[in-house]
Amino acid sequence: MSLSDTLYSADQVKNIEKYAINECAISGFALMQAAGQATFDQMRKYYPESRSLCVICSTGNNGGDGFIVARLALEANLKVTLIQLGNEDSINGDALLAKEKWHKSGGVSLHYDSSTFSKHVDADLIVDAIFGTGLNRDLSGDYLEVIKSINTKTDNFSNAKVIAIDIPSGLSANTGAIFGDCIRADLTVTFVGLKQGLFTGKARDYTGKIVFDDLSVPAVAYEQLEITHPIRLIPNNIIEKHLKPRPKCAHKGNFGHVLFIGGDEGMQGAIRLAAEAALRCGSGLVSVATHPTHSTNLNLGRPEIMVHGIAQASALKPLIEKATVIVIGPGLGLSEWSKSLFVETISSNLPTVLDADALNLLADENNAIKPKENWILTPHPKEMSRLLGISTAEVENDRFKYNLACIEAKTESRGTAETTKERNDADPQGEVKPNQSGGVSILKGAGTLISNKHNTFVCNQGNPGMASGGMGDVLSGVIAAMLAQGLSLFNAASAGVYLHATAADLAAENGERGLLASDLFSHLRTLVNPEND
Repeated sequence: MSLSDTLYSADQVKNIEKYAINECAISGFALMQAAGQATFDQMRKYYPESRSLCVICSTGNNGGDGFIVARLALEANLKVTLIQLGNEDSINGDALLAKEKWHKSGGVSLHYDSSTFSKHVDADLIVDAIFGTGLNRDLSGDYLEVIKSINTKTDNFSNAKVIAIDIPSGLSANTGAIFGDCIRADLTVTFVGLKQGLFTGKARDYTGKIVFDDLSVPAVAYEQLEITHPIRLIPNNIIEKHLKPRPKCAHKGNFGHVLFIGGDEGMQGAIRLAAEAALRCGSGLVSVATHPTHSTNLNLGRPEIMVHGIAQASALKPLIEKATVIVIGPGLGLSEWSKSLFVETISSNLPTVLDADALNLLADENNAIKPKENWILTPHPKEMSRLLGISTAEVENDRFKYNLACIEAKTESRGTAETTKERNDADPQGEVKPNQSGGVSILKGAGTLISNKHNTFVCNQGNPGMASGGMGDVLSGVIAAMLAQGLSLFNAASAGVYLHATAADLAAENGERGLLASDLFSHLRTLVNPEND
């Protein structure tokens, strides 16, 4: 276990802290003091020129951390303004001790009202010590008002940087969802365990840079946890681990034959991008089964792609017999031609990546298709909502839960796709019917998730420039190349997501706007050859 890439729920972190206090003879105040010191140290590291700060404390332990940061700053001769939210008389325990030490050091607390910021705050830094990991409701009242003021920076701190203690206030530590509004931090200093909600969904817009400190909690406090489904960041060495230097006597047959199926009339670009991605990432052979109208021009400029015009689904059989991996979906469409190819393909026993319209056809509740152990599903949130028969908003509010549900459930029949859409828009509380299925699901988006029955990986790479057409097609090709070269389903999915996002980060060094899916190809080739670094 590595604390640098293992992610925890809020309850798991509380369990670790409780064990450290009860079994390792570490006082709660010692942990609070260490958290405050760690925040102050990171503040000085990243913003050494700052001379004034405003610390905003609520009444819980997160506020206690804030009192300690304020005291340390005061002792360092910085100008400190501390704003108290909530009923000060309700502060107790370790937070009360931290508050008393703040006052004994000469610190003064200002009770918040609507004019506090405009009258009293002129700071280089704002320290968010309002809510920690225990928040589970939408913000309201003064709390919501304060957070909106900090985010808009309309008063005397328009250029101030914002530091969140443990987690930005308003963010779910478990899901990455937002409770009405959330502090937009430039730096988040988090403690004891990395919270899983910091790394996916909307959280990516609010955390800023994340710095971790374990507060010297003993290893035994982590080891006593019983974790049945571990969640981790994708390891940075995943490519070196799984893509070793090739034998000198290698030939193309050693590295698989990927068959791409898709490209209905007018949609050949998607399948071309996917096929070239597989070639660039090391697949030995790549074939494309596409609509006959594209068979003579799809591989212009990339003759290494073998193209087959398919008028009837039965013509797929000899191509499938020669393949080792199948990708179906890029540019597939929803026509009768598309549906016939989908039905023919899904009966294969080959490892299969389902993307784009293949997912929409899978979600068609008229298709009685049993989930398979050897497929990789690659939905974005809207496609996931169709697969599970729930709303997109519900998917985004708990990405971990529903990505796992995608490989453990198949929706009940509810009629046509049109009536399903109407129901989703009207009723966000969709029912998911359990049915163990296996396979791997990749929920795309900021902080992409990769799950099988036993593990979840979270991708911490990628950027908004990836929000452009064709990116998902390239991802399906990258994953297929990993499968073709012998990686397991989960490892292929994880390595593929990592390669794809890292290549996009390299391609975006000159700017995110205008980033094209094909811009990833040169970077992908470099990344899949780590021995050349």
